[in-house]
Amino acid sequence: MTDGKASIDELQFDLAEFVRRVLAEDLGSGGDVTSKATIRADARFTAEMNCREPISVAGLDIAVAFFRALDREIRVERRAADGDAVAAGTILLRLEGNARAMLAAERSALNTLQHLSGIATLARRYVDAIAGTGAILLDTRKTIPGLRLLEKYAARMGGAQNHRMRLDDGLLIKDNHVGVAGGVAEAVRAAKAYGSGLDVQVEVDRLDQIGPALAAGADRLLLDNMKPNVLREAVAMVAGRVPLEASGGVNLDTIRGIAETGVNYISVGRLTQSAPAVDIGLDYVLTS
Repeated sequence: MTDGKASIDELQFDLAEFVRRVLAEDLGSGGDVTSKATIRADARFTAEMNCREPISVAGLDIAVAFFRALDREIRVERRAADGDAVAAGTILLRLEGNARAMLAAERSALNTLQHLSGIATLARRYVDAIAGTGAILLDTRKTIPGLRLLEKYAARMGGAQNHRMRLDDGLLIKDNHVGVAGGVAEAVRAAKAYGSGLDVQVEVDRLDQIGPALAAGADRLLLDNMKPNVLREAVAMVAGRVPLEASGGVNLDTIRGIAETGVNYISVGRLTQSAPAVDIGLDYVLTS
């Protein structure tokens, strides 16, 4: 798992290639024909990027990268930072540069910033909902293909920790693995014998699977779709021997009760799977 608030530069993410692909998708072969038709090539534009609702910010450096890709001389004044929780009306960026370039980059920059800040904002709501319980919020691999690093970065900006980034950086035995292997104990023993050096986590959905999983050497348990009363029993049975993660049936209405059962972690797929985009705009500023 990954915690902390690493910058975009530390993600091993090819930002330049991402910006190139996204702009190519939006500009096509002819570019922004509307701006070309209505605005002089040398016209200047000053604008403020602001949020129109309370949000947690994620993706400002990416937004700036879109503008810089089309105008290397653009002037950028940052008024907020990724990870900040800001009120409606907060100015995030003030920009001044070539009008055609800025308007051509606007939608790509906003789409990305709205999406990532939406994830961060939702993650923060979940983190706030379990404050004081000791439980830690985790994201999942339920991400848009090609955007995993960015979406998991956004989840961290909202206060969550990252679960597995990829299939090769965490050994998680799920129900289908258990079914094919012939049982929880069999799957755990095989995973331990594999010798990956990774901790072995196994999903259990019944209390009677906990004993065999621990006896076989599981390093961590994923308690899947268990009600709070069952989770409490599981916590008592394990008695701190391994970390426990609750998953399934988690939403803002249920997460507090789940956290209060004593589990160590709660994973929430909807952080990245269905977070709504937040309302951020780019508004022209009249200058003298």
